[in-house]
Amino acid sequence: MMRAANGGSHFLKKEESFMYDRENRYRMEDTMNAGRLEYTENGMTHMAARRCDVLRISLSGAVIGVLTQVNLPKQFYLDIPDARINKVGAVLMKSFANNTAEIRFLRLLTQKELDRIFVFSTHPAHKDRVLDVRSW
Repeated sequence: MMRAANGGSHFLKKEESFMYDRENRYRMEDTMNAGRLEYTENGMTHMAARRCDVLRISLSGAVIGVLTQVNLPKQFYLDIPDARINKVGAVLMKSFANNTAEIRFLRLLTQKELDRIFVFSTHPAHKDRVLDVRSW
């Protein structure tokens, strides 16, 4: 029993989560899109919304920038209005001192959604992307 308290073998150390431990790591690409975070404050009393910038994105997560220092909740929704992507559930992974945060999505984005995000991006790397109207 003492061995477990000292950092020895414990049955919980062998547990793993498919989403965070064995999931494929998708490459983040630079982007610049306007976003909106929606979350509940004070328990369930009201919904709050805050603007953000999506700085980097992949199929499974993103790096966002917020204008002011704010305590983001652990779970929230991310909207990307110009690409018409609404309410993607997200979890806060890390907050950084330069008002950026790394988030993970609760579902993988589709390649079609990712392409639509890049079409509406103002980042110079995506200036030649065009939208296939038939895919909407």
